[in-house]
Amino acid sequence: MAKKEETVDMSDRFAEFKELKNIDKTTMISVLEESFRSVLAKMFGTDENFDVVMNPDKGDCEIYQRLEVVPDGEVENPSRQISLTDARGDEENPDPDAEVGEEHSRKIEFAKFGRRAILNLRQTLASKILDLQKDAIYTKFKDMEGNLVTAEVYQIWKREVLLMDEDKNELFLPKDQQIPTDIYRKGESVRAVIYNVDNKNNNPKITVSRTCDQFLRRLFELEVPEIHDGLIVIRAVARIPGERAKIAVESYDDRIDPVGACVGVRGARIHGIVRELRNENIDVINYTSNPQLFIQRALSPAKISSIRLDEENKRAEVFLRADEVSLAIGKGGLNIKLASMLTGYTIDVYRDLEGEDEEDIYLDEFKDEIDDWVVEALKNIGCSTAKAVLRTPREELIEKADLEEGTVDNVIKILKAEFDD
Repeated sequence: MAKKEETVDMSDRFAEFKELKNIDKTTMISVLEESFRSVLAKMFGTDENFDVVMNPDKGDCEIYQRLEVVPDGEVENPSRQISLTDARGDEENPDPDAEVGEEHSRKIEFAKFGRRAILNLRQTLASKILDLQKDAIYTKFKDMEGNLVTAEVYQIWKREVLLMDEDKNELFLPKDQQIPTDIYRKGESVRAVIYNVDNKNNNPKITVSRTCDQFLRRLFELEVPEIHDGLIVIRAVARIPGERAKIAVESYDDRIDPVGACVGVRGARIHGIVRELRNENIDVINYTSNPQLFIQRALSPAKISSIRLDEENKRAEVFLRADEVSLAIGKGGLNIKLASMLTGYTIDVYRDLEGEDEEDIYLDEFKDEIDDWVVEALKNIGCSTAKAVLRTPREELIEKADLEEGTVDNVIKILKAEFDD
């Protein structure tokens, strides 16, 4: 009775193999045969004279042992030899015409292996099934890195969210890959990109992201047919997730306006992307290989007077009228930061002194008296000249540049002394 139960369990194991996804039939048969041969080798000392015939569609297998027929009473190795009488009268596979020196195939009943052998086989199969599943999952998702996926929120933790795709694969969305304003509820659908797939200790882990640049690219491909079809190409992307993004696009067809196609009629296309990104503001600009023009477009809506480039060190000095400086920098410095990320240039903004007070002096001239980081902090809020600093209220300098009161007072003292002299 026990043997019959074990055999039924093994049929169930075959059925489990048939249900596996992403594992081809050839691999499945090979693993099954390897597992059976492993048990045979332990039982008989070798598996060389065994034929294992797999029938995965039927959920079973047949095992035959090839034995040399020898005269009665001369069997020395039962694992490789069989007597003439036993070969002719074999219950499972009788061969009345057997002769000494021929080869006889004896069918081995799996249930007769014994409980320990069957248990060993089941454990081996279970381990190999798990390894196959892990390998299949890793291979599948490794090839999908950068692709968009939709999954359901399964569990919410402090540091990450566990998602389940339609095939019940686990996807992990870490806190640092979530848009800051994201709110997740169990059971709701979430879109993200496959960000990273690793296989540490043969345990695949799939990490997804909603903050990487690739997520924005995939959303545009989804919403803008011209990008999906290759008529428009995304040349560069810069994002501060949940806040603002800039994307540079170029058209391969002169008849297509790439910016207009991405925005859509009355903003229909881009509005869907903005909603997905939790109202992240997106600027779409025309790409150009001319770095000066590209920087000028990237700093929009500010209007630039002139640009001085240092292409070797990837730095750009941008000169603007006084009323354009704040536009170029943007709220919290976002506009200039994104423009730098998009173009690959470190951008320094300067007030254009032409037509203004000729006695004004750029802050960079005071770097022997004022620390570089203090100068940069002041420039980042639009105060690139001495008089621009002196015209700005002390409290505003402290708050916006995030400087200590003593530091600001020292800067004001040095600048005032320059003009007093």
